[in-house]
Amino acid sequence: MVCVSVEGLVPMDEQALLASARAGDPHAFNTLVRAYQDMAYNVAYRVLGDPEAAADATQDAFLAAYRALPAFRGGSFKVWLLRIVTNSCYDQLRLRKRRQQTSLEGLVEDPDYASALANHSESPEHAILRGELAQVLQAGIARLPLDQRIVLVLSDVQGLSYDEIAEATGVNLGTVKSRLSRARARLRDILGEARELWSP
Repeated sequence: MVCVSVEGLVPMDEQALLASARAGDPHAFNTLVRAYQDMAYNVAYRVLGDPEAAADATQDAFLAAYRALPAFRGGSFKVWLLRIVTNSCYDQLRLRKRRQQTSLEGLVEDPDYASALANHSESPEHAILRGELAQVLQAGIARLPLDQRIVLVLSDVQGLSYDEIAEATGVNLGTVKSRLSRARARLRDILGEARELWSP
């Protein structure tokens, strides 16, 4: 598979980089990290709803991926990595439960991440509305059960196919479709509730 590097201009040969990384070349692995770090963080943030926990989960996932590279048997590196990221999110949630902490940060958009996505050509009013919508969406995603949240993020945020989601989550295709359907229906209900609260 030929991917585009982080600079967006130079194509990279993912298979050659994987082979070099598996042979112990840290520069090759770092190139893969740069190519996939935004995607990995975005998935972790959407699942966890907390920028700090998402950063920890992303870092842990890349460390785990580096250690597990010798066991990688081919196929889609992206899907393999997303499976590790989702497992890392489960670990973060277990850690959070043990600490019995509730983060209010999960209800607001990560300002550093949001600023990277900002469209500086839009009006301030549109930027505010887009920011408010992003907050409502993230708060709605955070209210979904974890298994539904993960398939929704992988499908509707990352654009993975049902087969890729099944591989990334380790569940069968029917379960993926069922969880995604329930997640979308529940998110529609949550957004409807939020709309009612805003209405005069």
